[in-house]
Amino acid sequence: MKNFFSFKDVFSPKLFSSLRSYSKERLVQDLVAGMIVAVVAIPLAIAFGISSGVGPTEGLVTAIIAGFIISAFGGSKVQIGGPTGAFIVIIYGIIQQHGLAGLLIATIMAGILLILMGLFKLGNVIKFVPYPVIVGFTAGIAVTIFSTQMNDLFGMGIQDAPADFIHKWICYFEHWRDINWWAFAVGIASLLIIIFSTKINKKIPGSLVAIVLMTLVVWLLRKFGGITSIITIGDLYTLPSGMPTPHLPALNLEEGKTWINLIQELFPSAFTIAMLGAIESLLSAMVADGVIGDKHNSNTELIAQGLANVVTPFFGGIPATGAIARTMANINNGGRTPVAGIVHAAMLLLVLICFGPLVGMIPMACLAGVLLVVSYNMAGIRSVIGLSKAPKSDFIVMIVTFVLTVIFDLTIAIEVGLLLAVILFLKRTNEATVIRSFSDEIDPTQQTDIRLHGNDLEKLHIPPYTEVYEIDGPYFFGIANKFDELSQRIGSEDQKVRILRMRKVSFMDSTGLHNLEELYLRSKRCGMTLVLSGVNEQVYHTLEKAGLVAMIGKENVRNHINSALARAEELVASESAK
Repeated sequence: MKNFFSFKDVFSPKLFSSLRSYSKERLVQDLVAGMIVAVVAIPLAIAFGISSGVGPTEGLVTAIIAGFIISAFGGSKVQIGGPTGAFIVIIYGIIQQHGLAGLLIATIMAGILLILMGLFKLGNVIKFVPYPVIVGFTAGIAVTIFSTQMNDLFGMGIQDAPADFIHKWICYFEHWRDINWWAFAVGIASLLIIIFSTKINKKIPGSLVAIVLMTLVVWLLRKFGGITSIITIGDLYTLPSGMPTPHLPALNLEEGKTWINLIQELFPSAFTIAMLGAIESLLSAMVADGVIGDKHNSNTELIAQGLANVVTPFFGGIPATGAIARTMANINNGGRTPVAGIVHAAMLLLVLICFGPLVGMIPMACLAGVLLVVSYNMAGIRSVIGLSKAPKSDFIVMIVTFVLTVIFDLTIAIEVGLLLAVILFLKRTNEATVIRSFSDEIDPTQQTDIRLHGNDLEKLHIPPYTEVYEIDGPYFFGIANKFDELSQRIGSEDQKVRILRMRKVSFMDSTGLHNLEELYLRSKRCGMTLVLSGVNEQVYHTLEKAGLVAMIGKENVRNHINSALARAEELVASESAK
């Protein structure tokens, strides 16, 4: 227990180890990388904040606070944290249902869950989320983000558009006459600039180029062309001139409701935020490890992500996680320590304090163009096509997760997707587990647990009144039906010994133990002795702990088939002597 809860084992920030051998050359590289990443993060943080239903300030604050904490206390040297597109859908839904205060509480709850995940060393477990589930809900999020941008892209000016996918598109078609073609032109121009600017110069982010150029164009149109119908950030939001002061979320509970009721209502959303944050951050860290040749500490990373999501809401921020695009931008520009991430957060703070009025001039249609590119990159079209060529069951899991994400919400999608993946895994494991029977002889050349010495190379004959069965695969609840069918066959009056070969049984669960006990009892009632063969050390320990070794008898638990067959001969001879 002491080792399990070793704090040093679960929380070892990479910043501290990186600073031990830090140099001036590394500082220069980190400074450059941090400033470039900040340039990349500015439009994304603003866009994610607005699309989530909060505002540009909240997006920037999240990138600053969470970005600093994740870099300072995280388990990856190069991870860049902040708001991401994956959270847009869930955040928007929470705000619609519980308001901004409800979102802040859910974010704090998610942060606590992430900290607990790290403390209980669940970092490696998160990595086992099935690939089809990840592809499905990522593609679903991408489609949802795409749909949320139509209002700003076409400049329809719809207030309080429906949150769900179907009614949202119905609303769009009902307002098609309200399309602002000037705004649409800005959005399409932004989209084209982002696509083609990277082909000219990969160092400068296309999103930044589009924002600078389109902001200038819209300003000129307003100043000299009298065109004021293109909505900007400043038309919708008031940007502060500095960093918000920390404060408690102002929550007015409905009459008859308690904090416990609120926590119960928000827990599914908090769980979804935590799961999304854990998956995205650890995937980002794994990708980064492959590029820089390092190994992140997943539990430390989860704790840092949790701390970021606990602290950020007190400044009005939204959920945050590791961002793959910004992390890769950091790596590609020379960032190799958490100092680069801290510099990125400091630069964003400078932007918020000094350039707030300029941010207000950015056209909403331009941000829509930025997010359309983000949604396309998130969709993972290659991954979807790849899964279409995979086993049908994997493709079905992906499609179901995708549809549920788009039509309903991420909580349901993740729960159902994971459930389907588990069911399919059990089905495949059950199909892979085979129960074989031998009645006459065993070919030792095909039996790995047989000791081959001299004449043992000859086929081993099974003694009379003896049957041999072999379980090839894990002995768990998934093969219960198969084993019940086997046990029902017991009852032949002339059989005295049944050997159960378990050389390929890697583990047993409680159902497997129960079935084995039932097999023993049925055998005993029929006057048969049960002998186990090829039991490995782990399985033997499980049997011993459950009391089955004592029940069956140590003398009837053998480590290889030769010994088991010899024991069968002894038992048959003893019965014959009676």
